[in-house]
Amino acid sequence: MTARAAAKVVVSLVSLLVAAACTSFYEIPIETPIQPKLDVSAFQRVLIVGFISGGSDDVDTNLETVRLLRSQLRTRSNLRVIEADVLPLAEVALEQTRENAAPPTTPPASDQPSASAPVPNGAGNTSSESASGSGSGSGSPGASPAQTQPQTPPATPPQTAPAPADATPGQPRIRDEKDLVDYERIFANVAYWKKLGEEYQQPLIVTGTILFNPQTRNGIVTQQRETYDQLGRRTVVPVRVYQERKGYVLRPKFVFIDGRTGATLYTETFREERLYPASTNTPALSSYFEMMDTLLPSFLNTLSAQKVRGSRILLKD
Repeated sequence: MTARAAAKVVVSLVSLLVAAACTSFYEIPIETPIQPKLDVSAFQRVLIVGFISGGSDDVDTNLETVRLLRSQLRTRSNLRVIEADVLPLAEVALEQTRENAAPPTTPPASDQPSASAPVPNGAGNTSSESASGSGSGSGSPGASPAQTQPQTPPATPPQTAPAPADATPGQPRIRDEKDLVDYERIFANVAYWKKLGEEYQQPLIVTGTILFNPQTRNGIVTQQRETYDQLGRRTVVPVRVYQERKGYVLRPKFVFIDGRTGATLYTETFREERLYPASTNTPALSSYFEMMDTLLPSFLNTLSAQKVRGSRILLKD
């Protein structure tokens, strides 16, 4: 019985191998729809005004981000993209901060007497602070001491509003998230965004902040190293080595504002990082676009339905 059972197993395995050899497979592409995160059915236009940008000076992230998002929305969204000048939003926010922090100016009082004005004394005569002649002497009969008027303190000059850290007039300087605190108040200025929306027929407004900073990191990394034996056979072996790497960090924050009311509808923050060997000379603009390509699907999914492409493998006899 044991021999017969073993023979049956062998026959089954041979049959399975023959069937597998005769079986073919083919790949079918599929698309999975993803619903948008934000309902934009009430809007027909979209306005990407600009971003509060900072970090590296190698890339104008405000201008490049506006251009990139506009080009993507033209082909992958049903909203009509408004062509307008890119706003220097950091300068606008800095100006609003100074205006809000400036103290109100008070007009000088006109009903107070001047220090040199004559003041009537008890005898019906007039005397001034700078009395002259014999009437000013202490031994003269009938003379009264000059009445001094209270001095008005000098008006203090108006103080200028404190500017955000590391900012020069007309040229904001933003390096990290701490510098953005004073600038991000512009997103809560409902009146400003409502007025801007009225100028462009109440569109959906896209704005936000974006930081693009260089970064250096040292440490142990795993590399795939190829080795060949005496017969020329190739083998890939993981090797841990100490390496110095340089790259960039991209931290964008997208703010979607209702141009009809000026209220914020949705906010989303991202972070991307790319590191390269120190010996590799990677341009800053190239690294910026590489990271933005990773973020674009999620940004576009906020405004419109997107499709995730994949494939399935089916077996055929």
